[in-house]
Amino acid sequence: MSAPLTFPVSKSLSPELLHNNIDSRVVKIRPAATPLDQISRFAGARKCSSMQVEFYSARMKDPSSEVTEAVAEQKRIQQGNVVNIKVKTSSIFSPSETIVIPAATAGGKAVVGYINEIEGTTLKLIPVGTYPYDLPAIAVGAKVVRMGRAAGELDVQTSIHTTLPNKDFNLCQIFKTQIEESFYHRLADKEVGWTFNDQEEMAIMDMRLGIERSYLFGIRQRLRRPDGEEVLLAGGIWNQAKGEFGYSAMTGETLNAMMRKAFTNAGGSKRKVLLAGSGLIEKLSNLEHQRVVLSSETTTHWGIDFQTIVSKFGTLYVVLSEVFDMCGMPDAGMVIDPEYLTKYVHVPLSAERISFRKQGVRNTEAVVLTEASCLVLRYPDAHMRIVPEA
Repeated sequence: MSAPLTFPVSKSLSPELLHNNIDSRVVKIRPAATPLDQISRFAGARKCSSMQVEFYSARMKDPSSEVTEAVAEQKRIQQGNVVNIKVKTSSIFSPSETIVIPAATAGGKAVVGYINEIEGTTLKLIPVGTYPYDLPAIAVGAKVVRMGRAAGELDVQTSIHTTLPNKDFNLCQIFKTQIEESFYHRLADKEVGWTFNDQEEMAIMDMRLGIERSYLFGIRQRLRRPDGEEVLLAGGIWNQAKGEFGYSAMTGETLNAMMRKAFTNAGGSKRKVLLAGSGLIEKLSNLEHQRVVLSSETTTHWGIDFQTIVSKFGTLYVVLSEVFDMCGMPDAGMVIDPEYLTKYVHVPLSAERISFRKQGVRNTEAVVLTEASCLVLRYPDAHMRIVPEA
């Protein structure tokens, strides 16, 4: 190009160039105070073309359902005979699958069946075992667990496995902060070396704390102010997560139960992050070291120092989150899976310098920082709230 390289030209040809420089400086400002915002910036963001972000969150098929109508004991069932069992959610099953009912036993073995057909909420099962087969009584609430499919020798096709992701949306919130300094204040001799850059750093820290609170506890909403202007609020991930663990007292057994809930029946990674309030951190710190759970190691990721809790279920990277204390939830926390945490950005973090002095408005120079973004959980089952019980 023949024109000189200027900021406007650079921004038009490579808008991410200046943005990356700002982001790389921002993540160095007290990273441990805003761990969620820190992780989202290191992980990278997806550019979105509008302020409303539509995304799909996938969920694995549930592994089991429950019996909704008691089944009476049946004697001497012959091979090929069908037994009807009504379940709570028949949509997770399909013909040719096998199932097991652990709570019902026949001859010391759990009841196993082959799904021949499904009508409404009724599974038409062929019991599996030695014939004639004695089916025991099956109580309401008994768990029916899906197992593998079983095809015949001449079967070419089977029932289609269909898992549709759930479509959802979030709104990008416009986060802003403005730092302003008068021209004469800048020229004045100061007792402490407090400069405009120091003000910028404090403003960015305050902005990041505000973003962190919105990312966690924000409510998705379109508001209209009295002047007619529409304001978009981003929804926080606290309400997006599907998992929840409640505790009354933190013991070694409770911790193991929490680890089990965080890493089982939900998929996701075997390494997750626990953002915890100071009360929850204190309770975890008071636990004695055990052979099963260790919390003495420190590791650094995303520029943050984490304490690690290692168990046979998985590894948690634990960090104090000031936001929980600020929001009156010191004993609460949240387990997040960074692999399934996505940040969408409509307007990347940018700094615009404004001279009100040159505009003739007032004798000040200002910097306005702006970002329009939101966080979403692509796999809500992989994340879990931790809440104290009364």
